[in-house]
Amino acid sequence: MQIINSRHAGRLKCLFPPRHHSLSYNVTPGDEVEDMFILLKEVKRQIPSVAAVSSGAIASDYQRLRVESVCSRLGLVSLAYLWKQDQSLLLQQMIRSGIVAIIVKVAAIGLDPSKHLGKEITHVEVHLHKLKELYGINVCGEGGEYETLTLDCPLFKNARIVLDKFQVVLHSSDQIAPVGVLHPMEYHLENKLVSLSACDNDKSYEVTLGEFDSVCEVLGDCQDTCEAPNQKNDVISDLALDTQHDIHISESRKDSTISIACWLQDASKTSADLREDLKVVLTRIELLLMEYNCSWENVLYIHLYIADMNEFAPANEEYVKFITQEKCWFGVPSRSTIELPLLQAGLGRAYIEVLVSNDNTKNVLHVQSISEWAPSCIGPYSQATVHKDVLYMAGQLGLDPPTMLLCDQGPPHEFQQALTNSEAVAKCFNCSISTSAVSLVIFCSVSVNSSDRIAIEDQKDVCLAQMKLRLNSGRRPSMPVVNDPVILYVLVPDLPKRASVEVKPLLYCGENIETSPGVTQKDLSMGEVYWGFQHESWHNNCLQKCIISGRLCTAVISVTQEIAGKICPQTTDSAYAESQCKVNTEKQAVRMAEFCIYLLDKVLLENDFSWDDVMNLRIYFIASPHASHETLSTIFTNAFNEFGEMSRRIDSDKGSFFNLVPVLGAGRSATSLDNILTCELFARKS
Repeated sequence: MQIINSRHAGRLKCLFPPRHHSLSYNVTPGDEVEDMFILLKEVKRQIPSVAAVSSGAIASDYQRLRVESVCSRLGLVSLAYLWKQDQSLLLQQMIRSGIVAIIVKVAAIGLDPSKHLGKEITHVEVHLHKLKELYGINVCGEGGEYETLTLDCPLFKNARIVLDKFQVVLHSSDQIAPVGVLHPMEYHLENKLVSLSACDNDKSYEVTLGEFDSVCEVLGDCQDTCEAPNQKNDVISDLALDTQHDIHISESRKDSTISIACWLQDASKTSADLREDLKVVLTRIELLLMEYNCSWENVLYIHLYIADMNEFAPANEEYVKFITQEKCWFGVPSRSTIELPLLQAGLGRAYIEVLVSNDNTKNVLHVQSISEWAPSCIGPYSQATVHKDVLYMAGQLGLDPPTMLLCDQGPPHEFQQALTNSEAVAKCFNCSISTSAVSLVIFCSVSVNSSDRIAIEDQKDVCLAQMKLRLNSGRRPSMPVVNDPVILYVLVPDLPKRASVEVKPLLYCGENIETSPGVTQKDLSMGEVYWGFQHESWHNNCLQKCIISGRLCTAVISVTQEIAGKICPQTTDSAYAESQCKVNTEKQAVRMAEFCIYLLDKVLLENDFSWDDVMNLRIYFIASPHASHETLSTIFTNAFNEFGEMSRRIDSDKGSFFNLVPVLGAGRSATSLDNILTCELFARKS
């Protein structure tokens, strides 16, 4: 047997190729990832029908991201059906299914090159579980604890591999965790009639270290490095924004975090389609980001509102021209896409909200591989983004993860699957939507009938209760606990893939703090009096709030027809319902705007928040000829200006910081989506 001289490290460059060690992968000449790219490119050339690549990634983001990078560059789908599966169960299943694999590298405490190199995994299974209990190792080697070589498995139909010659290199003789590698040198194939495994026959595939002539040690690491080409592209789109587009902006800034909304006012006469409107809006936002010394890589979350879901494909093609993985080195933003009645409200075909941070501290979860875990995000949008202890989760549909098809058992089951998918994402951050959510916005398609909405409402309570029960026995002390999130249902014309529901959770994933949304810092009956409003008990009937003391504040005000009658007692409910007079409607809209501002101000004051802490104020309204976006925008702008003069708690130079969003309906229950106005507030301390 030939043994390499351990002290000639330079001769081992082929065995330990240089790697780009950051978690996100950038094209690196000489990296093993590029070898895989070259190989798969040739495979695709020779077999054009190849459409996907399957990998065994279980928990290693390093591995998964590199496979996904290659697949993305070659137009292939990444399949990772083992992703996030229980490793102990997987190891057992692999052994029982007839996979015969030997250990060819060890690099962890408790694994000894002289004892474990060449051993079959079936013979070290018990030892691996013992090491898991003692030191928390990954029993499937996902942390690089060990590597294996498969000699036989059910896929090997005609022959198995038999090693004839191999060499062992001791890469590190560390007393706690020595690193050793077994390199196959020569082998032959042994014909078989039936695929055998170490479980059902007495034949051993193991090699023993007694057969080695010597064991050599590698001194030092390979010093060759490769510079990755800089793919960052900061060149702004060359679109010329002509004066025919009436572009509107709302902005809110809190320290290093900025919320921006952009839409077109009455673009029906100036644009041809959704794609054109989206291009104009994205370009305007891109220019604004540059003014803040930011770019798309600083964006945490994007709300993409479009006028027609039938045009989603071409709109998405335009979207990916602006937001790419190459531009977003810190991770692509999470996204929610909804069809809204934009044209009925007098708006253009595209409306976008973006949440931005220029401190580069976001943590992005972006899994493009199809797996059993949760729906993949194939494209420049991620499952979730965490920033300053807040988890902004992408809108979750009721997709079956391994097939990426909508659940076909009806809207309630589709909703249940959407919650399950949300929970899978939350668990990656040691959270649960049942205990960590501060708000759950549930978009319902207008195609969902009333009986299914009742079932969805019931399903929500059942699913969240079951999730809490499962967590009670296994919750770690560090898991944050929020008693009751704010719940808001929004009725919309359509959703991606013609889904019935889309769930958008917002979670707190900071330190464990038990909260109660009913407990306030100050007496509810106290506070300033504005526009003649004073505290009344019925105010609580239209208010939901969830407070993380000194950290977060979420609140929803639901103005139903009944509440509107109490806000405007001079007009009866029936008169309001029958009124077709624009003047009366506008007068009531003014009064409702004043009431919402008054009540939101009380929530902020009672819990020691200020208007400067508000990151987002979204106002949903039912689009109609008597309640256009432009009219309501003027009403709320005037009301806020007046409130600022009275209270001195809002800077008069703050400008528009609220977003008016036209919908078909909204409410705190799926069974009553009849709000006239709905205010959704999110505030955060530094």
